[in-house]
Amino acid sequence: MIEIKNVSKSYDGKKKAIDNISFNVEDGSIFAFIGPNGAGKTTLIKSIMGIHDFDSGEIIINGKSVKSDPIGCKKIMAYVPDNPDLYENMKAIDFINFICDMYDISKNDRMKNINKYSKLFEMENKLGDDISSFSHGMKQKIAIIAALAHNPNILVMDEPFVGLDPKAVFDMKEIMHEMVKEGKIIFFSTHILDVAEKLCDYVAIIKNGKLIKTGKMKDIKGDTSLEKVFLELEEK
Repeated sequence: MIEIKNVSKSYDGKKKAIDNISFNVEDGSIFAFIGPNGAGKTTLIKSIMGIHDFDSGEIIINGKSVKSDPIGCKKIMAYVPDNPDLYENMKAIDFINFICDMYDISKNDRMKNINKYSKLFEMENKLGDDISSFSHGMKQKIAIIAALAHNPNILVMDEPFVGLDPKAVFDMKEIMHEMVKEGKIIFFSTHILDVAEKLCDYVAIIKNGKLIKTGKMKDIKGDTSLEKVFLELEEK
């Protein structure tokens, strides 16, 4: 479980990028985190991952505090950023192995997962190529393969579908369904609201750093669409 308790953060000491946000993400669920540009989505995601510190509140990952036990939290999570800034001078396979080394993944386990996901994303013949030669979509696939290679319990993603081709989007959604069947957590931000509506069990909507709506997807959207709910909340 991810527990976010009264979390706030300011970059300038005045305006809060995230303002007293609280909600939980249950095991075995796909959770969408949505909001307009600049709403605070990436700030909260990076706080969950221990990339950004936060001013107040607490984030608990499976009973461990992000502040007091950041390494313990990171060991069970994987992160796919919105912009895959990978090491351009490395070959794709070297980058994936570098990530696996940090998580102390055995040779057999990593090769099984690398083979599985590189074939699925049609990147098995590109693993020996320099990352600098890849398109944005190819870099995104390598970031996803590296994140999945160590079999995380919690997968956190910031706009994961941007840059992916239709087949890769379909494959990613299938992977997400497989993971939640195993009791794992998928937490991601997206602007593709129809995908979030069809895919996710829960949703949180943020605006100007404040949480304005959260709950089960079916309860939030009711008899209308998530897009309509989102636009109505935006106008208020």
